[in-house]
Amino acid sequence: MLATKAYAAQSATQPLGPFEIERREPGADDVLLDIKYCGICHSDLHQARNEWKNSVYPMVPGHEIVGVVKQVGANVKRFSVGDTVGIGCFVNSCRKCESCQHGEEQYCHHTAFTYNSNDNGVITHGGYSTQITVDQNYLLKVAADQPLDAVAPLLCAGITTYKPLKFWGAGPGKKVAVVGLGGLGHMAVKIAKAMGAEVTVLSRGEQKRDAAKKLGADDYVATEKAENLGKVAEKFDLVVDTVSAEHDIDAILGTIKIGGVMVLVGVPPEGVKFNAHNIISKRRIFAGSMIGGIAETQEMLDFCAKHNVVADVETIKVQEVNEAYERMEKGDVRYRFVIDCASIG
Repeated sequence: MLATKAYAAQSATQPLGPFEIERREPGADDVLLDIKYCGICHSDLHQARNEWKNSVYPMVPGHEIVGVVKQVGANVKRFSVGDTVGIGCFVNSCRKCESCQHGEEQYCHHTAFTYNSNDNGVITHGGYSTQITVDQNYLLKVAADQPLDAVAPLLCAGITTYKPLKFWGAGPGKKVAVVGLGGLGHMAVKIAKAMGAEVTVLSRGEQKRDAAKKLGADDYVATEKAENLGKVAEKFDLVVDTVSAEHDIDAILGTIKIGGVMVLVGVPPEGVKFNAHNIISKRRIFAGSMIGGIAETQEMLDFCAKHNVVADVETIKVQEVNEAYERMEKGDVRYRFVIDCASIG
């Protein structure tokens, strides 16, 4: 086993702190990588604080991982020592079910997530650490000429928004609205624009208008005023809703064309409510989406490299992670915190 320095939560109420974990020695199909950067996802905070009631401690969070290959197993052909690589939200699956066979491993009933998950009897630990061993089938190639700290959030926020935009046909001639302008929302704006769509940001107040335009949005609507939403009634082909707090779904549904789609990628803790009439009367589709499979995540990384799309990040030392969690709860980040993992060791 490989002794590995990390930062861990010891309980739901304790701050994260230094910890040592053991990584497995690379097997024939494994790759060992030195972790360079790890993004901080809002789900890290949820799980560190056991807000989803499934946390196992000690826990090393982190599933937006970018690093450099240090060692490869005998069967590994796609990766070589020195390659720049990434790991996203999961590190194993059954490989036999219909979802796995169709490249949708994220929907496998036996998916092993990158941390706080059971991988063949071993609890997984994530990217707030200095190294990690992963099966080659769950590793991704990253363009080395991009800013790697800004690439890290693509492994979750990027694929979470790329998936529904691609699936529902965002592109030239399509009008796309993005609800919310946080870690997910700002990626949705960038990717939708790169796909060629006309993009509007829907956010509560006026304070994010300039930021939305800077990201490339064509228009901005402050939803706190009903008359503003009235100006974009039945305008959008696709709405990607990234908000993870309670908000007015019916008001947003009114902005969608006949036959248009609203996709949830944010998860409000109390669930969502809406008037069924707002779907039935306009043949609208109300859908959800969750990350993407390995092949599609690689496709997303290649697309973003081609179009020079990366996240807007604030890079921090691991010792600042507890402060980052507090700031993230207050929305005090534009738009993603990323840990420089050199600060761990």
